[in-house]
Amino acid sequence: MAEEKPEEQTAAEEAAVDVEQADGAETEAVAAADSDNEADAADLDGEPEAPIDLEAELEAAKDAALRAQADAMNVQRRADQEIEKARKFALERFCGDLLSVVDNLERALESSGDEQGTAALAEGVELTRKGFMDVLAKYGVETVDPQGEPFDPETAQAMSMVEQPDVEPNSVVAVMQRGYLLNGRLLRPAMVMVSKAPSGE
Repeated sequence: MAEEKPEEQTAAEEAAVDVEQADGAETEAVAAADSDNEADAADLDGEPEAPIDLEAELEAAKDAALRAQADAMNVQRRADQEIEKARKFALERFCGDLLSVVDNLERALESSGDEQGTAALAEGVELTRKGFMDVLAKYGVETVDPQGEPFDPETAQAMSMVEQPDVEPNSVVAVMQRGYLLNGRLLRPAMVMVSKAPSGE
């Protein structure tokens, strides 16, 4: 058997040493990584987490819910009180303004016993009516008086129809009772008599 040359043997030994060194380096890298992981784990374990008091948080949440519920009930109660107050006193200003009309009626009745009571009573009633209409107008009440106008079923109610040769058919010839509007909405229709064409035509 032929003997290996010293140069070839040296190259083989160097290759084996390189492989051993590479294996050693890989082993050291794995060991270093493991040690780093252990160190991280030790760090995590070394910092104790703050204990969470679930019962305290639950009590705080219950307390907040009860406070919110109480606030909501207070707001609702105040709103109900305001609504009730508004319902009771909605006509306060209106009634206050009507008191002057009542005063005028009382003065007219007091003066009716005098010698000139009839004329004074008529004048007092007229002034009272004017004052009353002024108060109504102040609150948006308008009079519907369609005398001589074409009949409008939206604001008037025909009580009867009469023949009027000298008047256009379907015209209001007499107002038996005036109607009223409140801010443009019909409060009461006017009761009227309406003309119609003579039966001969």
